[in-house]
This record gives sequence, structure tokens and C-alpha cells, in this order.
Amino acid sequence: MALMDLRPGCECCDRDLPPDADAAVCTFECTYCSRCAEEMSWTCKNCGGNLVARPVRPAGLLEKFPPSVERVFDPSGCPVHDPDRAPTP
Repeated sequence: MALMDLRPGCECCDRDLPPDADAAVCTFECTYCSRCAEEMSWTCKNCGGNLVARPVRPAGLLEKFPPSVERVFDPSGCPVHDPDRAPTP
């Protein structure tokens, strides 16, 4: 069975994204926090495809099917963030 990676961080701002976080993905599983996705008009900076809400893996399945620990961080092509701006909850 193929599973989504559930990557642990936003590719643009490197914000932590636990498995139940409000995150967005494209068909290649590029992963972004909702703030970055919104600032990119819900379009992936890498492939140009649309971004959709990342599904939440049920908590009872996380032990058997853990999320990825591999972080992908590449801020090139990402919206510029104000470091003093409060993060989106």
C-alpha cells in the first residue's frame, strides 16, 4: 500500500507541520503550511499544480504508519515572510 509521506515541515518557511496540522500538498507531495499555500494562491511553486488540503492520518494509525522525518526546505520561489509576523495557528 502506498502512503502519503506526511512531511514534517513547510517547504517554504520550514514551519513544523505535525500530522494533524493544517497543511497543503500538490500531487508530488510538495508540502506547505496553509499561510504559504494561501500566499502562493494555492499553486505549487515547483510544478505549477494546484494545492489541496493535506489529509489527516488518524492518530490510531500513526504508530503503524508513521509520518516522514525527512524535511524538504527550499525557500526559492516562495513568498517573503516578515519574521516578526505571528505564525498562523
